[in-house]
Amino acid sequence: MQPQPLRTTPARAGEPLRRRIRPRRVAALASVSVLTLAVSTSAGSGHLAPAPGARTAGAGPVSLARSSALAPCMINGRATVQMSEGLPTPGGYSRSTGTVRALTLMIDFSDAPGRGSALSRYHEFFPQTEEWFRTASYGRLDYRAETPIRRWLRMPKSFREYGIERGAPFDPGYRQLVQDIVASADPKVDFRSYDLLNVLVTPNAGPSALDTVLSVTFAGNGEAPVADGVTVANASFVYSRQDDGSGTYDRTGYRVLPHENGHVFGLPDLYTQEGGGAVGHWDIMSEDWGANNDLLGWHKWKLGWLDASQISCAASPGTTEYPLTPLSRTVGPKLVFVPLSDRTGYAVELRARGGNDETVCRPGVLIYKVDADVDTGMGPVTVYDSHTDSGGCTRSPNVHAELSDAPFAPGETFKDPKRGIRISVVAADLKGDYRVRVSRG
Repeated sequence: MQPQPLRTTPARAGEPLRRRIRPRRVAALASVSVLTLAVSTSAGSGHLAPAPGARTAGAGPVSLARSSALAPCMINGRATVQMSEGLPTPGGYSRSTGTVRALTLMIDFSDAPGRGSALSRYHEFFPQTEEWFRTASYGRLDYRAETPIRRWLRMPKSFREYGIERGAPFDPGYRQLVQDIVASADPKVDFRSYDLLNVLVTPNAGPSALDTVLSVTFAGNGEAPVADGVTVANASFVYSRQDDGSGTYDRTGYRVLPHENGHVFGLPDLYTQEGGGAVGHWDIMSEDWGANNDLLGWHKWKLGWLDASQISCAASPGTTEYPLTPLSRTVGPKLVFVPLSDRTGYAVELRARGGNDETVCRPGVLIYKVDADVDTGMGPVTVYDSHTDSGGCTRSPNVHAELSDAPFAPGETFKDPKRGIRISVVAADLKGDYRVRVSRG
């Protein structure tokens, strides 16, 4: 896949630079074309054969909720789409339900020696990341981080020699880096025991995240180096600290890792070149700086965290009412999907403060379009704003304010006249549950 170029977004007048939200590096994906000596990671052709007998650690289908009633809503994209939002997620990515073991290694370089203990770097992300996934998945993902080597692993080359920079392709720099990590760790690590790899790089390697975000994931890459008979296919790399100077890093800085690990489970980037403008703070795959946030209900279905009884498919003509409970609550109906074709449709869910959703300042029904035929980082999801040009209802640092009040309240209606679709919020009760009415011609 061709990485997205870095664009610097100018700060608005009077806005401190530390509050800018910068676009992140797009992840590599399943079926990526990794050609030796070719700086190309676009999908489609030129695949190298996996090593004989090698398998992908942790790869396999998730427990996706299925039923005949949901079949019209299981949209999918073309095979050439990079990290599609379609259902089900193709093979090659890590499992996202049950027990998932995350091998976590801390590395440094001769020109960027680790400062402080490697375990202190580890504790910047754990146990917070484990707790985040436990909450987001309603306990269906038992994420277990393990660090069998509790010191800095010194790489044989300097950081400069690997040529790591924003937009660096897998070959040749990252391939060499992964090979060196495997060689350094292999005497003490059985790679067959793990489902994914986290590489926590010493923060002084490369520029500050305020200047360039180097953190990246190579996901579903069956052509990656092999260790102990398994392909190191799903690997997340975290570099400098995403510290915006607001004083919240100790509480929120870990969130770059759940975002990167979202890719190893097959989730695309939802931000665009301009930052989180299409989805805002409604999904960690859009914005992972600053205050906590959850995943969209569509992603929870995609990852196998919802039951069929919690999803409604509004595919038939006519008018039907559906109940919704807050996405942060474990039980109850969570998602209504209105298919427009076999590739796209509208998702409807209820968002309120709770669980991982700490910044919700206007609870209500979130309506967004999912397009399985749009590549990662190109806007596969678009949230509809019920209050356009309002400025939003939050001033939290690194939260896209305009979309913070996007949810629809009782009495408000989303309309798609061209397709004859109306989605109305009918009522809300004292428990915080809502009812929506979907009409389609």
